[in-house]
Amino acid sequence: MPPAVAGQRDIVNCTTAAARISTAHTTARPMSSRVLNAPSSRPTTRSPVVRSRAGDYGAEAVPDERTRVPSNTEGTPTMRDAVGNLDSLLVLGGGSDIANETVTRLASRRLRRVVLAVRDPSKVTELVARHEAEGLSVEVVTFDGADPASHEKAIDSIFAGGDIDVAISAFGQLGNQDRFDDDPVAAANLVTVNLAGQISALTATAAAMKRQGHGTIVVLSSVAGERVRKDNAVYGATKAGLDGFAQGLGDRLAGTGVDVMIVRPGFVHTSMTEGLDPAPFPTTPDKVAADIVSGLDSGARIVWSPPMLRWVFTVLRHLPHPLWRLASNR
Repeated sequence: MPPAVAGQRDIVNCTTAAARISTAHTTARPMSSRVLNAPSSRPTTRSPVVRSRAGDYGAEAVPDERTRVPSNTEGTPTMRDAVGNLDSLLVLGGGSDIANETVTRLASRRLRRVVLAVRDPSKVTELVARHEAEGLSVEVVTFDGADPASHEKAIDSIFAGGDIDVAISAFGQLGNQDRFDDDPVAAANLVTVNLAGQISALTATAAAMKRQGHGTIVVLSSVAGERVRKDNAVYGATKAGLDGFAQGLGDRLAGTGVDVMIVRPGFVHTSMTEGLDPAPFPTTPDKVAADIVSGLDSGARIVWSPPMLRWVFTVLRHLPHPLWRLASNR
């Protein structure tokens, strides 16, 4: 065999396993009118905390202009409590396994209030009981990721009940690429939920947080958006678009007291991925949640979960296309 061909085959063999990393990790149903518990009566003024920022998760924190403590209209600083603990959290896509594991981790750190924004409140009764047992005040509101026209009103209503320290945008659908090949409308519907719906919800959330003067938006993106595979072309395209928008949104919010943290998980064992063959470097919701909490603590801009995927995709992102096409075959 000619040396050039042999070398090319070695490269393909080395990258095939990595390229098979799947990216399904969001909730199966797009998910926010308050139906459980009254809004918290907690004060919206907290002691200031100055946080540093970091680049990709794991990098050394580097202060920037967003370390300044924002103030409300009366000039009083408003952020987390005196030691940096979060008080309130909103989950857009309240049935998300990853988001709810994050809630559980933060419940042990003085989180007091959680709002689960879901399409069907009756589907999260067990989650409500779980979080109440963890000592949290839980509210459930109706929210449909597939209906962008309703997002601003729903989110403004949530923020009217009190400040939100962190909002996790976790709604979305995986879909089936084989079906999309034969059903363009189904493909477009997925884009409506995963991209158009996300942009609408994130824009409304950002506006609400700017008004309160502080907050962090956590966007569950995916490594699928780093380089789209043919087996999940529609899903991957929506994640690529979402990731790009989230980066731009973070830049637009610089200096406002509002931060955006992008989370890029690989294959996650969740209820949505049940029955799918796990890809290399699989992880679990609790491990992704641990990475999210670490990212919040460090002020990370981007969190890879597991962290090694950052380096894997540094290679895969620049792989010549003929090799990528071969390596990404499942």
